[in-house]
Amino acid sequence: MSLEQRLREGSAVFGVVGLGYVGLPLAVEMAKAGNRVVGFEVDQSKVDEIAAGRSYIPDIPGHEVATAVEAGLIEGTTDFSRAGECDAIAICVPTPLDDMKEPDTSYMEKASEAIAPYLRPGMLITLESTTYPGTTEEVIQPILERSGLKVGTEIFLAFSPERVDPGNQKFQTKNTPKVVGGVTPACTSMSKLFYERFIDTVVTVSSTRAAEMTKLLENIFRCVNIALVNELLVLSERMGINIWEVIDAAKTKPFGFMPFYPGPGLGGHCIPIDPFYLSWKAREFDTHTEFIELAGKVNEDMPYYVVRRLMESLNTHRKALAGSRVVLLGVAYKKDIDDLRESPAIKIARLLREKEADVVYHDPYVERFEVDGCEVPSVALTESECNASDAVVVVTDHSNVDYHLVVRSTKLVLDTRNALASFDGQSVVRL
Repeated sequence: MSLEQRLREGSAVFGVVGLGYVGLPLAVEMAKAGNRVVGFEVDQSKVDEIAAGRSYIPDIPGHEVATAVEAGLIEGTTDFSRAGECDAIAICVPTPLDDMKEPDTSYMEKASEAIAPYLRPGMLITLESTTYPGTTEEVIQPILERSGLKVGTEIFLAFSPERVDPGNQKFQTKNTPKVVGGVTPACTSMSKLFYERFIDTVVTVSSTRAAEMTKLLENIFRCVNIALVNELLVLSERMGINIWEVIDAAKTKPFGFMPFYPGPGLGGHCIPIDPFYLSWKAREFDTHTEFIELAGKVNEDMPYYVVRRLMESLNTHRKALAGSRVVLLGVAYKKDIDDLRESPAIKIARLLREKEADVVYHDPYVERFEVDGCEVPSVALTESECNASDAVVVVTDHSNVDYHLVVRSTKLVLDTRNALASFDGQSVVRL
């Protein structure tokens, strides 16, 4: 029976390589649609959690994992030889930057190398890891074709960018439209059938490069606009203008404006990283993405600006930053989640330590916070702790924080997220 027939009748076995913030939600959605799923992981602890029917991703309820496991629809394994059991496999592994801010494709390469020996005619492989245009065909395709199978005729290969937004209660894996582009028209057609098994809307584009560029455009759009309001924030502060008030006023315009908000810096697995993927690839074509690179620079400078504002604010209290006790309130990169990837809190904590501040943190979602291998102490958010601190810096505006307590009990609060918009008082300083 052909892959197309198996996909149409629902008998195809699916695989997911990498069971993190992208892979586990994808695998669970596959299983909820009645598909049998094999999840591949190098981290045995994640495999054990799945076997026990537990979720380690906040957006995925534990009962959904448990139900899928009990029904025999999902299992995790570290044995990549089981890739041969699958008809279609999605690769969902990290794509970080190296120390020189160049793309690190090693995770994708290792994932592809791990499954390549077990490919068979008729299998579909999709790459979901965010990357630069050309990766699927230039990096992944040659690795898969070492098996002796030709992409487009014997096996199928496509790119479909992940669109995970941790903490989003409205749009999740199933109801977020999926973009797919294949190496050949047949690859595109097969990947569309695959994703239609468990995704509400599938949008096809002409090539893997178009699909790869789509993801970069989405995130660079946000990066550039956030950089714009961050730059306006700095100017507005010097001019004595409240940028938050300005944005609220501007967004009343029913056309031609979309609100973006300033902050302490960008975090997460996409927006701080993706622009550099495109800038790196552009050099191959004798093109310099100066506008995009400038936006990245503006956003990268924001943690430095936060520390400068804190130093200035402490100075008005006749207090030096060196020796001051500073509480970082919220260290996840986004509100109401536990994800620390690329969080601006990391750089802020590092800068504060370099200036000899006594840095601690409070985050109801993050049990352990390390910077450069050194643990930052976690503290309870109590009246006595606030009284003892010289400053509290709101880095992440979690919903389940008693901001009344913070404002009432702290000498100085630097609010980088406008979490204290409804509070007045000399103790509150807005970024």
